[in-house]
Amino acid sequence: MDRHEVVQENTLAKYQKNPKEVTEYELIATPDGLEKPNKVSLWQDYQYNDHHWGMAIDLNSCIGCGSCVIGCQTENNIAVVGKQQVINRREMHWMRIDRYYSSNHHEDEFEKNGKLKTYAEMEDPSDNPQVIFQPMMCQHCNHAPCETVCPVLATTHSSEGLNQMTYNRCVGTRYCANNCPYKVRRFNWFSYYSNEKFEDVNGHMFTDLGRMVLNPDVTVRARGVMEKCSMCVQRIQLGKLEAKKQKRRPKDGEIVTACAQSCPTEAILFGDMRDPSSRLSQLLRREDGERAFHVLDSINVQPNITYLTKIRNGSAEFFPAEENA
Repeated sequence: MDRHEVVQENTLAKYQKNPKEVTEYELIATPDGLEKPNKVSLWQDYQYNDHHWGMAIDLNSCIGCGSCVIGCQTENNIAVVGKQQVINRREMHWMRIDRYYSSNHHEDEFEKNGKLKTYAEMEDPSDNPQVIFQPMMCQHCNHAPCETVCPVLATTHSSEGLNQMTYNRCVGTRYCANNCPYKVRRFNWFSYYSNEKFEDVNGHMFTDLGRMVLNPDVTVRARGVMEKCSMCVQRIQLGKLEAKKQKRRPKDGEIVTACAQSCPTEAILFGDMRDPSSRLSQLLRREDGERAFHVLDSINVQPNITYLTKIRNGSAEFFPAEENA
């Protein structure tokens, strides 16, 4: 992620002056001139004939409260692993909130003082630091790097744009986690629901009564299996079945993911990009070329999660520094 535009922000004055210049896009040279990376690819594009599920996350609205993380954890039976396992980099949340703190150091200081010295000076906090919150989950890439390296086809691409996991096929090579540029895949190091080591943090899974709080629509994963955001595929399937019983297509807003439902500021918008009347399609059409961008767009994995540039009503003195470790 170093030296890539992972998160973007700009000022309200620049947005009012020219909305199409507030978001930076990395262009590559093609026979037709400079174009966005997704115009050129070695991979064959998927054709979505029925549904194409996607999501838009507005960085202006996100306040970093973590409700989406808790909603996702509750909906998808994600184990609590405890403080020590998180320190060991074995967290299990399917979503995380990345926080980018501002700095009044500028690019020329990197060239003049060197990277390490400038970063060392950044350790002195600003009097009034600014921050950007960025929810990060599986980006459900159309050209997903994780799919091409799985030796047992445990991770595949659905006909509706979802990057899906087949848990009983997974043998835990973790190649997919190594190949994921967003680092959003999780590996089950233990059987969290039966290992006594986790009884103090995950106690509800150890009793018959406690297990009744689990979501029966989502399987509890075993030790040695990779898992990640499924874009609440169980809710998508339920919505499609309910609509099918009434002999119609699902209406926009009928299917909502757990993270979008729990967000108090409605920063997360889920919908069908094949439905031209959906709120998501209308938003993406309106923001195309203005605030809409994909994280790490230059590597051309073509995510189905779109972010909207944060617009600040203030000075351009600050810009986001390195992500807080």
